[in-house]
Amino acid sequence: MNQVKAAPSRWERFKQSDFLYYFLNDKVAMVSFAIFMVFAILAILAPIIAPTNPYDLTSIDIMDSELPPVWLGGESHFLLGTDDQGRDILSTMLYGSRLSLTIGFLAVALQLCIGVFVGLCSGYFGGRIDSFLMRVADVQLSFSTMMVAIIVSAIFKASFGDQLYSEYAVVMLVFIIGFAEWPQYARTIRASVLAEKKKEYVEAAKVMGFRAPRIMFRHILPNCLSPILVISTVQVANAIMSEAALSFLGLGLPVDQPSLGSLINIGFSYIFSGSWWITAFPGILLVVLVLVINLLGDWLRDVFNPKLYKG
Repeated sequence: MNQVKAAPSRWERFKQSDFLYYFLNDKVAMVSFAIFMVFAILAILAPIIAPTNPYDLTSIDIMDSELPPVWLGGESHFLLGTDDQGRDILSTMLYGSRLSLTIGFLAVALQLCIGVFVGLCSGYFGGRIDSFLMRVADVQLSFSTMMVAIIVSAIFKASFGDQLYSEYAVVMLVFIIGFAEWPQYARTIRASVLAEKKKEYVEAAKVMGFRAPRIMFRHILPNCLSPILVISTVQVANAIMSEAALSFLGLGLPVDQPSLGSLINIGFSYIFSGSWWITAFPGILLVVLVLVINLLGDWLRDVFNPKLYKG
């Protein structure tokens, strides 16, 4: 008797997929992914591997402020020097990248939830619902992230005070960045849904009596995951940059919660006095982090679009 071969597992299908093949044959993608994973692991393990805890005021000595990196004559236990408050730059960078990545991913998750829901409803139902939701997206796009941040932070501070704002600064930044950028998802998902809803499997689902939410989320949405993945990668980089810009302008995290943007802001006033390392090292880390994420986003866009991918 002929034995029926077992269906390959998900892992076996992944090993044989074109996605993994293209990844293993693209050195830029592999290097970018490796660098990003190093940054992510270091950020996650910051409480364990950081030399000091920048949140612990008892471990900070103001007499250690503005010490240069060790190769410029600084002390051996401050490898990259210290900032104006005596905090170890390496430790603040580890904790800062942790905060920046956390805000970036949470903000993108909020963008994803709002944008996917709006895009699905707009593309599937069409008509007046489509027109209304897209006009809302157009209005939202007319307000920049900075403008939304200024308005929301000003209202929150005036209503609840600076102390309460400092306690919920991370939540506020996630809300501001996520709410300001959701139309990017909505427009892309709407375009995909308009193409998918004309296909036979959607018509078959309607004939079988499935309700609109089930058709939208269980049948159409899985076929729109490729553009969602590409947008999410790029939006993580944009969210990190937005957080850095807001913190640099004083609208983001407070001084006692160092992110990459607030670290650059802190050191900017000292850069001309010779303490360039306070701004330079967090700035380099931010640029490299955003660069590798953007390179991964570009690679994903090319892989999911065969017309663009050249191998």
